[in-house]
Amino acid sequence: MSKDIFTGELVRLSAVEAEQAAKAFTEWSQDSEYQRLLDSEPARLHSAKATKKWIEEELKEKAPPDFFWFLIHRLEDNQILGDITLGSLRWNNREAFIGIGIGDRSHWGKGYGTDAMHILLRYAFTELNLERLSLNVFGYNSRGIRTYEKVGFRVEGRQRQYLLRNNQRYDLIYMGILQEEWMQLYKP
Repeated sequence: MSKDIFTGELVRLSAVEAEQAAKAFTEWSQDSEYQRLLDSEPARLHSAKATKKWIEEELKEKAPPDFFWFLIHRLEDNQILGDITLGSLRWNNREAFIGIGIGDRSHWGKGYGTDAMHILLRYAFTELNLERLSLNVFGYNSRGIRTYEKVGFRVEGRQRQYLLRNNQRYDLIYMGILQEEWMQLYKP
C-alpha cells in the first residue's frame, strides 16, 4: 500500500489545471496527425484562449464521480506529455470508457502511453473497483492498438468503414478489458 497510485515507472498523473493544460493542448493542436488519432472531427487549429475556456468548461461539466481527467507528466522533468480520461462511468454496471493522448510526437513510442495506461487500469480496477473498461480506436492507429493490446485489452468488435480520411474508409475498433483479466496479468 506504500506505492503512490498515480505514479508509474516513467510517468505520473496529476489533476488537470486549466492554465497549465491549455498551453500544452494548444501546442499539440498544431499537429493534425495527433488530432486525427484522437477524434473523428475535422482537424482544426486552437488558440490558447479558446483552449483554456474549453478546459474550464469541461472541468465544470465533467467531474468525479462520473469523469476522471488527468494530465500525464514525465517523471524525470515533470513535462506534460498528454492526458488520459476515465469517463462514461456506469456505476451500476461497474464500467467506464478510457481515452488517452500523448501530444508531442517526439514522445511517441517511448512507453509513456503504456505506463499511463497501467496507472489508470490499476486505479480503475483497484481504487474504483470497476469490472470493465472499454475504448475505441481508429483502424489506422496501429501504434495505439499495439499499446492497448500490450496492457491487456482485446478487440471486441468493429464498425466497418466508420471514418473517411484522405478519401479512404477506416474501421472503428472496439476494445475492452475485464478486471479479472487484468488481475491475471498483473496480480496486484
